[in-house]
Amino acid sequence: MTPERPRGEDAIPQPGAKPGPKPSRRGRGGIVVEPSPPRPAQPGPQLYAALDLGTNSCRMLIAQPKGSQFLVVDSFSKSVQLGVGLEASGRLSRSSMGRTIQALRICQKKIEKHGVTRMRLVATEACRRARNSRDFMRQIRRETGLAVEIIPAEEEARLAVISCAPLVSTRTEQLLVVDIGGGSTELVWIDLSAVPPEDRPRAIMRLHAGFTPKGDAPAARVVDWISVPLGVATLKDQFGDVEDDAARFALMSWFFEENLASFSPYNAENPREGFQIIGTSGTVTTVAASFLGLRRYDRTKVDGLSMTSDQIDTVIRDYLSLGPEGRRTDPRIGRDRHSLIMSGAAILQALMRIWPTDRLSVADRGLREGLLYAQMSADGVLGDGPYR
Repeated sequence: MTPERPRGEDAIPQPGAKPGPKPSRRGRGGIVVEPSPPRPAQPGPQLYAALDLGTNSCRMLIAQPKGSQFLVVDSFSKSVQLGVGLEASGRLSRSSMGRTIQALRICQKKIEKHGVTRMRLVATEACRRARNSRDFMRQIRRETGLAVEIIPAEEEARLAVISCAPLVSTRTEQLLVVDIGGGSTELVWIDLSAVPPEDRPRAIMRLHAGFTPKGDAPAARVVDWISVPLGVATLKDQFGDVEDDAARFALMSWFFEENLASFSPYNAENPREGFQIIGTSGTVTTVAASFLGLRRYDRTKVDGLSMTSDQIDTVIRDYLSLGPEGRRTDPRIGRDRHSLIMSGAAILQALMRIWPTDRLSVADRGLREGLLYAQMSADGVLGDGPYR
C-alpha cells in the first residue's frame, strides 16, 4: 500500500509552496484514515473522485483541477486484504468482502459529503481473478450505491504510466514504468525518441486515450507492456513455505525474473544514456523512506527522489539483516507493510538487475492519480503544462 500523503499536499507540489501539515494520525493496526477535508475546496471547478480497490487496500482521492495539476481535497486509505485466501480458493472470502464493504461505505459518505458527481471507481487484480467478483460488484452497488468496475490489466498499466508523466525527464528517450501492486506487477516500456524533449512529459499524459497513438503529432510509442500476476501478496504466498528468510528472498527475486521472459525488451540492448525507470508502489516509496531514514513518512521528500542501485541494495540488505521481527518493529517500514516488504523488494531488485540503469525515479503516485488525470484530461479541464 502506498503511504498516504500528508494532509494538504497536492498531487504535484507547486513551486515555492510551503510544506503541508504533519501526516494524519494512524488508527488501529497502523491504518491511515485521513480526516476530511485536508483543505476546503475552492469554489469553481467541480470535484473528481478516484477509487482504487486493490488486492490489499482500498484507496480514494477527491480532487479538483487547477491548471495542469490538481489539488487533493480529501483522501482515504485502508488495508482491507481483499485477496486473502484467493490463491487457494479462487474466490474472495466472506470476511474480506465484509471488510471491503465497510471501507467503501466510508468512501461513499465522503463522496456524498463533497457533492462529487464525476468519479471513476475501479477494482484490479484480485477482482479480475476471483470467480465471485461479479457477484461482489453487485453486492457493493446494492449495499453502498457505488458502481465499482473491474478494469483490464492494460488499462491499469496505462493509468499508472500517465500518473508518472510529471516525473519524466526531458532527457528520457526510453522509459520503463513499473507498478508493483498487491496481486500483480505492471511494466510498460515507452519509446520517446521521436518526441521533442520539451514535449515528452505531455506525450505521456496523452496516453490516457490509449496505448495506440492518435493523430500525426510525434507520440510516445509503447514498445511493450506486461502484467505479471505476481505482486507483493501473491509472490509472498508462492514462497510462504520457505522458512529461511534470505533463501525465500532469493527465490522470490529469481521467480519474478523468470516470469518476465515474454516481455520483449527483457533482453534488449539499450544504452544507459537516455534511459529512465520510474517505480510506483508502496514498496518503492517504503524503500525510499527507509533510505532517507524517515520515521514519519513525508511525501514531499519521497516523490521524485532518485535512488541508485547501490542505495537500493543497501536498504534491502538492511531489511534482510533485521529479519522478520526487526522489520515488524522498524518504524520506517510500518506495521501495515512489514510482512510484504521483502516480496516487493525481491521484485524491485530483479528489475534493477535486468535493465541498463543504475538509477530509479521514485513515484508516490499511481492508479488514483492516473484516474484523476484521465478524467480531467477527457473533460478538457487541465491546462497545458508545465507539469512540474
